[in-house]
Amino acid sequence: MGHPRLAVDGVIEIDGRVLTVIRGQPPFLGMHALPGGGVELGETCEAAILREVLEETGLQAKVDQLVGVYSDPARDPRGHTVSIAYALRVESGVLHAGSDAAGAEFVDPRRLPSMAFDHAKIVEDFLAGGQRAP
Repeated sequence: MGHPRLAVDGVIEIDGRVLTVIRGQPPFLGMHALPGGGVELGETCEAAILREVLEETGLQAKVDQLVGVYSDPARDPRGHTVSIAYALRVESGVLHAGSDAAGAEFVDPRRLPSMAFDHAKIVEDFLAGGQRAP
């Protein structure tokens, strides 16, 4: 069976709107998602989210706080994946879709489009102040 994979997701809020990427790859092709991805061997989770955000959006960010840890075995149809979600602050860069993202846009976090994985729950926890307990 193997072990769960480790991933990271980032919540970036600017002017009351949350940054999403449009998925360019299955699963959830064409759906909105938070920027994020897998943690590479030898990489910290904090370094992984900053790398993923830069790759997917062109933005340099800084970790602000922990939003929560998401470990439902059914959250990713590719297999059991545990995600650590962070609230991030943009430091610099110009927004553009990169890597496996088909697009990037800011959305109203209180009227989210259909979101991939459990990312709507992550945004809900972010709006509630983060630091989600299991």
